[in-house]
Amino acid sequence: MNRVLLTGRLTRDPEMRSLANSKVVTQFSIATNEYRGGQEKAEFHTVVTWDRLAEICAQYLGKGQLVAIEGRLQTRQWEDDRKLRHWKTEIVASSVEMLSGRKKKDYAAESAAEALATQAAQLGVQPHELAADDDDDELDDEDLDLEPEAELAMAAA
Repeated sequence: MNRVLLTGRLTRDPEMRSLANSKVVTQFSIATNEYRGGQEKAEFHTVVTWDRLAEICAQYLGKGQLVAIEGRLQTRQWEDDRKLRHWKTEIVASSVEMLSGRKKKDYAAESAAEALATQAAQLGVQPHELAADDDDDELDDEDLDLEPEAELAMAAA
């Protein structure tokens, strides 16, 4: 049976790419810790996700987040241009569970939106409700019902 269960922190943001056959793959690495004899030893693991799971990981995961990974070990082998053999062992994840909440970028986007709303309120402008066709949660210039004078004042600020 080839089954891997790991809990660790991402050491970098996931990197997503599309292949020629229109499949999507995301790679990232996680660090796990082992405690032996009162000392901590870190291990680093490369994780690969495919298709929809790859898209979700690229969108929601970020460096430093704690995740639980379930998958299988896979070792790839190839020859480079100089005819040297290389091996790489990685975890092909079938399940990724986020254990530490939202990404740092999400908090930054939320504070930027709040600052924009505060600035609009100081200018005496009231944001209207988001348009029904607006799928994102971010506050755009279109989402503010601005008078021409307020738009100029915001542009100057």
